Amino acid sequence: MIDASLIEGENAARNADLAVDYDALGARLARRGIDIEALTARAVGFGVAVPSWGTGTGGTRFARFPGAGEPRDIMDKLDDCGVIHQLTRATPRVSLHIPWDKADPADLLAKAQEVGLGFDAMNSNTFQDQPDQGSSYKYGSLSHVDAATRQQAVDHNLECIEIGQAIGSKALTVWIGDGSNFPGQTSLSRQFERYLDAMKAIYAGLPEDWRIFSEHKIYEPAFYSTVVQDWGTSLLTAQELGPKAQCLVDLGHHAPNVNIEMIVARLIRAGKLGGFHFNDSKYGDDDLDSGTIEPFRLFLIFNELVELEDTPGLNLAHMIDQSHNVTDPIESLIVSTGEIQRAYVQASLVDRAALEGFRQENDALMAAATLRAAFRTDVEPILQMARARQDAAIDPVATYRASGYRAQMAAQRPQSAAGGGGIV
Repeated sequence: MIDASLIEGENAARNADLAVDYDALGARLARRGIDIEALTARAVGFGVAVPSWGTGTGGTRFARFPGAGEPRDIMDKLDDCGVIHQLTRATPRVSLHIPWDKADPADLLAKAQEVGLGFDAMNSNTFQDQPDQGSSYKYGSLSHVDAATRQQAVDHNLECIEIGQAIGSKALTVWIGDGSNFPGQTSLSRQFERYLDAMKAIYAGLPEDWRIFSEHKIYEPAFYSTVVQDWGTSLLTAQELGPKAQCLVDLGHHAPNVNIEMIVARLIRAGKLGGFHFNDSKYGDDDLDSGTIEPFRLFLIFNELVELEDTPGLNLAHMIDQSHNVTDPIESLIVSTGEIQRAYVQASLVDRAALEGFRQENDALMAAATLRAAFRTDVEPILQMARARQDAAIDPVATYRASGYRAQMAAQRPQSAAGGGGIV
């Protein structure tokens, strides 16, 4: 962890400027009838989970170029995640991926307590073969034509639930790479039926207070057809499984130009929106840093969430899911956390009464202008004040760099060897 005195010292050099900026923004917002303290309280209350795997350097199908001081195991990952939360106070939970992060639950709990973290949704992995498994997932997992392979995948998901129960998790996210790469390779209908049957077996193993998230993805690694290819199939799955099943929306898993904010509204209406994997993209499932490519889209998604936040039963799991190929993963996760929190605060700025009035009058121009007014408001002083009041860093990236944490980890952790493609 980073020495608290360093954070205090870095903040001391910025406190005066923050006070001026915060007061100035508060005065401007007051003229619009908005209480800056209420917005700051919302920023303080907002949290997003970080992925354990996001702390390592990612890769592409072609290559992976390791960074200095990469985590060697889940304990190192939790150290890095603890630093992110220490600097932002907005990432209180970590999402684990099994078997990548498999360890004694008691050790996981002890380490999480040491670095001030809890655990978010569990993530299963049936898109890779592991050294000790009996059947290969080359041609599918939960939808495989072979019953023994399907059962192996089901058992793995049940194991993830068991581990999650031991560490305080309350949800399981299931994403599969099943599909086909050639027409005629598989029966599109029977393959989906096999998937549903397997998911029902997993659902039957859920504890009473757990949820299961169905995560869709339009393509990759199956390029001709994917079993759970869009939000419609995910919704069908969740509806067929039962009330503890919901849909997870990854921002990069859609067809180009899809209106994601509308999907969000539809899933809330159906009572089946479970949560998000936040990232950004230019072409496909790029897994780029959140808010760096399409910040307005991120804002529009949060606009729907804020507008419908009082919907009965709405309980969203927010998580970052990114692959950091050319940046320091800790810095990217810090920046993404800030951008997600920024979109939430900006969406909280929207004048809902005015917006609804323009809608009723069919005044498209002014309705759009109302959203833009919120999006264009620089809420950085609110985010900074929220961090300062929680003893986090006013400028978390600058403070992280000043700490020398990456250099310290590089000295302690052996350099990873460069290798082939892969997400981690």
